[in-house]
Amino acid sequence: MKKMDKKWVILCSTAIAAVYTAGFVTTESQANINQPNQHVENRFQTNSSTLNNSTGSIQTNSLYKDGTFTGTGMNRRGSIKVQVTINNDQITDVEISDFAMHYSESDVVGLPDEVLQNQSAQVQNVSGATYSTEAFQDAIQDALDQAQNAEG
Repeated sequence: MKKMDKKWVILCSTAIAAVYTAGFVTTESQANINQPNQHVENRFQTNSSTLNNSTGSIQTNSLYKDGTFTGTGMNRRGSIKVQVTINNDQITDVEISDFAMHYSESDVVGLPDEVLQNQSAQVQNVSGATYSTEAFQDAIQDALDQAQNAEG
């Protein structure tokens, strides 16, 4: 086999790197455009009560309705569906009801407990499972958006 000239090796390597870089930049840019930024810091507030002077009654303003709400988060690596239970403006339960991501569900199994602890959709990114973490946060936020009171 004939040995290649070094300048051809350098030229071909540079061309391959340029094509790879262009493809990477294009797909990452497109993924960021298609991914809505729904990550919101702690949206839970404690109940606030106000005294109505004319009637003497106490009005309670709840930010969220009580119940179980289903949220979905998705991106180019798959989708996650969660069920979030809210009682008296507190997240009382979080379950991953459907996991269809490229990576293993075991990567994000601790995130529901983190939501309960933080009382928000904000969780720490799981190294090696960034897309799964983002889809999980989006699913939680989707459920919280559905639970939000119109008056809150």
